[in-house]
Amino acid sequence: MSNVNVEQVKLESRGLRGPLDVDIENSDAFLSEAGKVLIKFHGSYEQTNRDQRGAVEKEYSFMIRSKLPGGKLTAEQYITHDDIASEYGNETLRITTRQGIQFHGVIKSDLRNTIRALNHKLVTTFGACGDVVRNVMCCPAPTRDPQRLIVQRLADELSAATLPRTRAYHQIWLEGESIVQDEEDKLYGQTYLPRKFKVGIAYAGDNCVDVFTNDAGLIALFDEANTLIGFNVVAGGGMGLTHNNDETFARLADIVGFVAPEHALEVIKAIVTVHRDFGDRTNRKHARLKYVLQEWGLEKFRTELQSRVSFPIHDPQPMPDFAVDDHLGWNDVGDGTWCVGLPIDSGRIADRGVSRLRSGLRHIVEQFRPSVRLTAQQNILLADIRAEDRAAIEAQLDEYGIVTVDHITGLRRNSLACPALPTCSLAITEAERVLPHVIDDIEGILEETGLIQEPIVLRMTGCPNGCARPYVAELALVGRSLNKYVIYLGGNVAGTRLARPFLDVVPIDKIGATLKPVFEHFRAERKPAEAFGDYCDRVGFEYLKSFTSVAK
Repeated sequence: MSNVNVEQVKLESRGLRGPLDVDIENSDAFLSEAGKVLIKFHGSYEQTNRDQRGAVEKEYSFMIRSKLPGGKLTAEQYITHDDIASEYGNETLRITTRQGIQFHGVIKSDLRNTIRALNHKLVTTFGACGDVVRNVMCCPAPTRDPQRLIVQRLADELSAATLPRTRAYHQIWLEGESIVQDEEDKLYGQTYLPRKFKVGIAYAGDNCVDVFTNDAGLIALFDEANTLIGFNVVAGGGMGLTHNNDETFARLADIVGFVAPEHALEVIKAIVTVHRDFGDRTNRKHARLKYVLQEWGLEKFRTELQSRVSFPIHDPQPMPDFAVDDHLGWNDVGDGTWCVGLPIDSGRIADRGVSRLRSGLRHIVEQFRPSVRLTAQQNILLADIRAEDRAAIEAQLDEYGIVTVDHITGLRRNSLACPALPTCSLAITEAERVLPHVIDDIEGILEETGLIQEPIVLRMTGCPNGCARPYVAELALVGRSLNKYVIYLGGNVAGTRLARPFLDVVPIDKIGATLKPVFEHFRAERKPAEAFGDYCDRVGFEYLKSFTSVAK
């Protein structure tokens, strides 16, 4: 970002309006500096095509992100997203790691039409980006269990309760009225939050949303009769860091305490206010809630949080060990309907070669009208499928060349990547576009070492900001410079342990060969059923480095 003072822009924005109404009407292809800041709160980022570096004129476009609590869409809402991808976007949809959908390639003159089309189907982009609570994550698996439905509905309630109270969004994008009286925003105030704020809700035993990577989270606990008894509350997670800056780091959230079900919404709002009041507003690289937790310690944070609510925050309750269910494949919901989870490479829904993924999904959704759920692993679930329609849907998947989970390796099943180049302004190097080639390379090594079906969790980012949550992966590749990466090892499948930097400045074409001796020793020395990340953590990096170096 330029030298614009973000805090000053927010303060003077008149409730997130600023110059946006003028910016989007003028003939420029880009926004003013203040407009670039404020449009994020409305769910969009200005971007340039970085493949056109050196061009006389920059090629400007916009990313637009829909806000979908828990990743839920109706069939009609999914079709609208697909329509927009053709009419205003770049012919693709991208599932985010926070259960939203992004459009890329939207030009400025189409911003209003895109946002209006989404809102017409009751989908908002407001608060999908910016210094506010972003999309609230929740396990997307369909259920008829009333106790679990309570938890999933909580994602909707939290999303609604943490929307900014300004009418700017409706004024600028939907209604166009010139004078609007805003209500007081007691949650955010005039300058909103120091930085973005992420919330996730998990079920005890299933960490499919990576709850510990969030600024705040809830873990639903049930008794032996499967009755919801309350939530363990977590706070202080976050993935972003800056290379060569020890004052920035990835951090897992702490378990703060336990609250009754009726207090879940208020305790999260109270955590938001702690961030609002104590987050660093002078240094945006140090502005996340995780730094407050790290510097205060858990007890001081808990004392401050307790002072902001009228109900008791109890000591954390015991929980079962976490696992991760990616919900892929066919699953019987238990009420006569089925759900099928489909793996989507890096979340990109597109027609490419023999795999006509986007066309096939469109056809299935139009014909069978399933509800649609998006996962934190960038995959898609089609739910509410009648048993008698299963065979026909399987035939459609085959006809359109859509790959199912039975036909991919464990590594490919457990991989994520951020968009990186050419659209992200922060990207140092590639991620999404090169991940398939990196997987091919690593799969070749795994085949040689007899580990081809090992379900290793791999994540790749084009910079250290951590959008694909690399720092909890068993194996992560984090962009360091052009076509070079830091290899991280030692996170775990459950998302409860941080990975650590193993080797620095590894060329992309040397990643597989560099890792080969690690995989060989893992196969020879692992304990029964020991996962790759657990092995690396157990034997230690000093040992691993004794037989590993960057391949020549």
